[in-house]
Amino acid sequence: QVQLVESGGGLVQAGGSLRLSCAASGLTFSSVTVGWFRQAPGKEREFVAAISWSGGDTGYADSVKGRFTISRDNAKNTVYLQMNSLKPEDTAVYFCAARRGSQLSGTRGDFSSWGQGTQVTVSS
Repeated sequence: QVQLVESGGGLVQAGGSLRLSCAASGLTFSSVTVGWFRQAPGKEREFVAAISWSGGDTGYADSVKGRFTISRDNAKNTVYLQMNSLKPEDTAVYFCAARRGSQLSGTRGDFSSWGQGTQVTVSS
């Protein structure tokens, strides 16, 4: 059974940083692409970042480019999202998701496994 568990969320002031982690089990982690999505209250879940199985390819939403960095450690079955220069509009529940194969995607429907999410709140 595939399990994804996010951690690292919390409350931070604008301009601050957080690092989210996504720990995976029940799958061959090195063969999946992993993405981060977020959902703010009353809004659709949106793509944030994705990383290929090898870590060689990454993709970001325009709203986080230059501020967020996605990385992975296949030996630890973990993907990270380093978030710097946080803004109040980054406030959301952040989810990690996995899809088989190496192709990057920012489409929610392409991901078959999801975590429960971790809350990130950025105060102004």
